[in-house]
Amino acid sequence: MNWELPSPFVIDIEVTAEDIDGLGHANNAVYVSWLERCAWRHSQFLGLDLVEYRRLDRAMAVVRHEIDYLASAYDGQHLQMATWIVESDQRLKMDRRFQLMRPEDGATLLRAKTTFVCIELSSGRPKRMPAEFVEGYGKALMQPYPLEL
Repeated sequence: MNWELPSPFVIDIEVTAEDIDGLGHANNAVYVSWLERCAWRHSQFLGLDLVEYRRLDRAMAVVRHEIDYLASAYDGQHLQMATWIVESDQRLKMDRRFQLMRPEDGATLLRAKTTFVCIELSSGRPKRMPAEFVEGYGKALMQPYPLEL
């Protein structure tokens, strides 16, 4: 695959009939669920799953999505979603980039950037990242990188 950034974390996605809307293609909200799935699997790969989030009383919560929908996905298609952690202040905020591609023709269907803020689960308030987040997410942090989508 011709990913726009090096060393992506990649998941496979199969478009199902349940993903299709009245216009005959995957609904925009489904793309957002794929972003979430990819981010969670990457977090789990880095050792930061829900069990660890609860133990630390911390989580990375979405505060902003920027999504460019470039092409449609259809029932039965095989897709690949990549993610990269492109920025982190290692205190409160972290940005991920995403790219969704269709391997059969190399088309990019979506580009996105999501900003997360660390919160304390017990209060829901912003709270400094614990050392485990700085270390775990820091392993995947890439620099230098282009900021624009």
